[in-house]
Amino acid sequence: MIQHWGAPIHGDLASVQTAIRPSIANSSWDEPQFPGIMRESSRGFLGRPTLSGHRNGKAWSTKFEVTDFHHQKNHVAVTFRDLHAELEVVITFDLDIHGVLFQRATVKNLGNTDYCLNEFIHWLPLPKEATQTLDFAGRWSNERNPQRKEIATGTWVRESREGRSGHNFSIADIALTTQTSFQSGSAWATSIAWSGNSHYLVEKLFDGSQSIGAGELLLPGELILASGQTYEAPALVSVFSAQGLDGVSAAYHSYLRARDVHPKKERPLTLNTWEALYFDHNEEKIKALVDVAAEVGIERIVLDDGWFHSRRNDRSGLGDWVIDPAVWPNGLSPIIKYINDKGIEFGLWFEGEMVNPDSDLYRAHPEWILYEADRVPPLWRHQLVLDIGHEGAFNHVLEQTSAVLAAHNIGYIKWDHNRVLIDAGHLGAAGVHRQTQAIYRLFAELKKRHPGLEIESCASGGARIDLGVIDYVDRFWTSDNNDALERQTIQRWTAQVIAPELLGTHIGPTHGHQTGRTLELSMRATTALFGHAGIEWNITEATPEERKHLATWAQYYKNNRGLLHSGKMVRVDYPEAHAYLHGVRAHDASRAIFAYVQLTPTVSIHPSPLKFPGLDQTANYVIKAVFPAGKPRFMLITPPEWMAGITMSGSALSSIGVTAPILAPANAFLIEISKA
Repeated sequence: MIQHWGAPIHGDLASVQTAIRPSIANSSWDEPQFPGIMRESSRGFLGRPTLSGHRNGKAWSTKFEVTDFHHQKNHVAVTFRDLHAELEVVITFDLDIHGVLFQRATVKNLGNTDYCLNEFIHWLPLPKEATQTLDFAGRWSNERNPQRKEIATGTWVRESREGRSGHNFSIADIALTTQTSFQSGSAWATSIAWSGNSHYLVEKLFDGSQSIGAGELLLPGELILASGQTYEAPALVSVFSAQGLDGVSAAYHSYLRARDVHPKKERPLTLNTWEALYFDHNEEKIKALVDVAAEVGIERIVLDDGWFHSRRNDRSGLGDWVIDPAVWPNGLSPIIKYINDKGIEFGLWFEGEMVNPDSDLYRAHPEWILYEADRVPPLWRHQLVLDIGHEGAFNHVLEQTSAVLAAHNIGYIKWDHNRVLIDAGHLGAAGVHRQTQAIYRLFAELKKRHPGLEIESCASGGARIDLGVIDYVDRFWTSDNNDALERQTIQRWTAQVIAPELLGTHIGPTHGHQTGRTLELSMRATTALFGHAGIEWNITEATPEERKHLATWAQYYKNNRGLLHSGKMVRVDYPEAHAYLHGVRAHDASRAIFAYVQLTPTVSIHPSPLKFPGLDQTANYVIKAVFPAGKPRFMLITPPEWMAGITMSGSALSSIGVTAPILAPANAFLIEISKA
């Protein structure tokens, strides 16, 4: 069993076994019981086991024995066998140089009859000082709201049953001490690498032991292993940090950036057409939008929903991935050339896992949807889910999508997923597991056929952001909500696990389409800067002054994305709830860019000072305010003098800080810090 997960341990580890050996309690086992990593009832464990299943009602209880143990540096592999249950389980642990722990497992049926696997959960122990957990709840346009609560006796379960990770999916489950903050304290974080149904669990038993776990949530009968068949459980990706929640983020970000598949080229400034055009695809209108985009410095334009067969609204066309001649009589080639001639890349929107009943595809193959018995699931956004676990449906989507890409200069696709999966049956059996594997396979095949293709994962906004799909995609659409005030919190917590350069962060319209709120351009631009920046706004309606500010902001993004997309994210533990102070600091502490964000009105006249952790304490820094997209709305007569530029030591900036200006609510500005 795992005895410790946390800070590094030195010295004689053999003595640890003696040190932690429990007492014999009254009315308890006559000898200490060690349930092992499989947490088995047969070994005296009274909590939730690692593995649950049966063989037609038999072999329901297991007692695995270790048959092989392999340990080399930061890699451990253990093989377990139960000859009565006729199962073999192999569990591996890999700890990378960034402190990220990868926990993987396979379950193999050694018997001659089918084995029904109900559940496999990766578990890790939690020490007693972990008294709280932090997870995330949400809905469409309001994803990843933090909820911090006490660990109590019992089992706390967060399930995602949408068939995708989902808006209400907790991107991580994090155990904390009472004192843990962004900058200090211990944190034990887990994140499941899976895009289908899943569950996170925290369990505290009556004996005081507690643990944290996660796994795929399997539907009834979804995983029946035939003789010799193996189930590969989604990996659990975990981090321990003694440097607070930002320490957790730093480890996850470092791991993601070190992957071979991590995007290598600079993240291009992107304009997405959805909130500029919706379904009104008009070539002249789009050319006008492209002209302004080129003027302000856009590097990629993505044509969103509405370009394909009969797609004039969201009631028809999904599944028919052919260009609509009624809207594009000359095809997409002329508009792509117009965009490319201005030095801008072209991207295109798809939603290949869905189908409208009003489509040629559905009329030809109504049996290609996910369904159970003779029922057709209720519509969601006038669409059904295509069963891409069915080879016919899979090949249809692959070939039609691939044909469009092959015929045009398209190096980027935005792939949407606008509804949940219910009654998701594949040929009479539960099909979510198969559907999830199929989308991974589809993305991999598209990239194989079209080298250099980048894919954006969008699921009605941020409903498929997880460490399972991340190795197949190059960007996530963080949320359909482009309101900058709401985006501050959504981006803040999505980046708890996902590196900012993988998160689409756009300047939305002046009058927000999701909230109806009107926000300053400086607020919207400051918010959009901290990620893979872009615009989702009909900028042909922007004033000359706004276009000028967009151009200077675009250049600022290009000049600084090297730092923004490689540095250490910093979320300052600001003492007042009315504001955020956050930024990115270079790993050598030579530079930093921060944002001060006024969320709500201040209570005191003068807000708390702005302090900046992690700088070189003995070095001198120049600190100043910058306004690449115009100044925010102040509520003062004269601003603090430092904003024009002042030199201070790193120790002074971290311990004393600078005076916060008085801003109107929903305003923000940038602060640059550079070694003198």
